[in-house]
Amino acid sequence: GTKATAFLMGESGTGKEVVAEAIHNRSKRAEQQFVKVNLGGISTSLFESEMFGHTKGAFTDAAMDRKGRFATADGGTIFLDEIGDLALASQVKLLRVLQEQTYEVLGSSKVQRTDVRVISATHKPLEQMVSEETFREDLYYRINLIHIRIPSLSKRAEDIPLLVRHFVKRTTALYDFEEPIIEDDAITWLARQNYPGNIRQLRNLVERTTLLSTDKKILGIKDF
Repeated sequence: GTKATAFLMGESGTGKEVVAEAIHNRSKRAEQQFVKVNLGGISTSLFESEMFGHTKGAFTDAAMDRKGRFATADGGTIFLDEIGDLALASQVKLLRVLQEQTYEVLGSSKVQRTDVRVISATHKPLEQMVSEETFREDLYYRINLIHIRIPSLSKRAEDIPLLVRHFVKRTTALYDFEEPIIEDDAITWLARQNYPGNIRQLRNLVERTTLLSTDKKILGIKDF
């Protein structure tokens, strides 16, 4: 219910984005924007333009004004995924926004104020990266006010039956065909398997099996 920064730590595929959106939906900002940003996909040279926006003519290819992610998320929540991939130069710029709640649009000297809740996530060991000086200590403590560790799927096997049924239901609804019944033995078997890719791997397996078995009304172990 606050606007405190939250940090999600967990292996790839554990559902960090889903948890981040759930936090937003339970907050006082639920009616406002939830903006997702994959920091691992933004180069250092484009970081300011992507996050803070730019004015027309700010650089060679800037043919028009562009709104940045922080402006889009104003009043709501911004989810900074893969923050462990952020270059040190970009970490400095992000820290300023979090500390001062202000930024400048690239190509403009006017200071903009921002009111966003920041939720960040990574699968990388940030504490170790801080000690190795590849991640700024001050930024780490700024984003890590509320720490949530998301366990791997192998440590929450009781979730697997629920997830399997959810993915079957979602797949059949998406492709518009009758939902098959999953035998209890198949559910038990799936719950005993190892999923190094976590929920993402389980979802892929269940969706593929469901799609390839569209003419079957019952799914058993042999189908998986």
